Amino acid sequence: MASLPSLTGAEIRAKFLNFFEERGHKVMPSASLVPADPTVLLTIAGMLPFKPIFLGQQEAEVPRATTSQKCIRTNDIENVGRTARHHTFFEMLGNFSFGDYFKKEAIAWGWELVTKVFALPEDRLVVSVYHTDEDAFAIWRDAIGIPAHRIQRMGDDNFWASGATGPCGPCSEIYYDFHPELGDENIDLEDDSRFLEIYNLVFMELNRDAEGNLTKLKKQNIDTGLGLERMALKSAQNLLDTLAQSKQTTLARFIYALGIRHVGEATAKDLARHFGSLEALMAADEAALLQVPEVGPVVSHSLLLFFGEAANRDIIAQLRASGLHWPDVAVAEKN
Repeated sequence: MASLPSLTGAEIRAKFLNFFEERGHKVMPSASLVPADPTVLLTIAGMLPFKPIFLGQQEAEVPRATTSQKCIRTNDIENVGRTARHHTFFEMLGNFSFGDYFKKEAIAWGWELVTKVFALPEDRLVVSVYHTDEDAFAIWRDAIGIPAHRIQRMGDDNFWASGATGPCGPCSEIYYDFHPELGDENIDLEDDSRFLEIYNLVFMELNRDAEGNLTKLKKQNIDTGLGLERMALKSAQNLLDTLAQSKQTTLARFIYALGIRHVGEATAKDLARHFGSLEALMAADEAALLQVPEVGPVVSHSLLLFFGEAANRDIIAQLRASGLHWPDVAVAEKN
């Protein structure tokens, strides 16, 4: 089986940002992990800092932007450890248009990026569209040349929103096929052993209110997300959490080792994913995160839930030794 091109995370990030900078996008810095948006606890996607622009509440400084945004994906955290593609802490590479270009350009550039810049074989790629999005289907088939049977029409999974309310729209995703020898009949993009979604193109043109009503936004926008960690994978089967194995994440390795003794290897990997992501989050944006009062209780209560009181005392000691300054370590010790 052919493997994905071998690139470091830094190389993937640089290639993505350079590609879109060359196409008129301004490279913007990663925003805080603790957003001003009251509808979410943490920054869950690259589009979140631009939400006021999509909603027409704020003027865009530039018509096009590109970022590598640090994210904590709380909105689908229940999938971490259950699928081969979900992370908690990750970097989302994105290109954004604020009423400038739309589906045709987003699709063409997305395809050029993955097939030319990242050199993924075209016969290993499958795309999806929202089931009623005839425009996107036609662009993939007629302009890009994807065979119709490798363009999958999907339901709600291909309608993206950052939350229950706010900007949203149909999306089109690019998947990598690890087992093309299985043929094109009965393609199931939910099969994690075969397919890995690598790039999501969101056609952000609608707004959903609290009653679930959809209205047109003032402009047709583009919001995309390419998971840096997913692009770095050589195989969908290799999505063993790097935080659990890293020599640099003391807390994650400690919890992983302790978990094997207390709850078994499979659960230990899941725990290392979650607590390792919290450690990475602290390292990435500790000052902002410490303003969120829920963070400390989440850690201490989760430790108690999975390990019990005795093991919890050991882990609290390790928390102190790791140099992390959780807001309520003293409270956790009493618990």
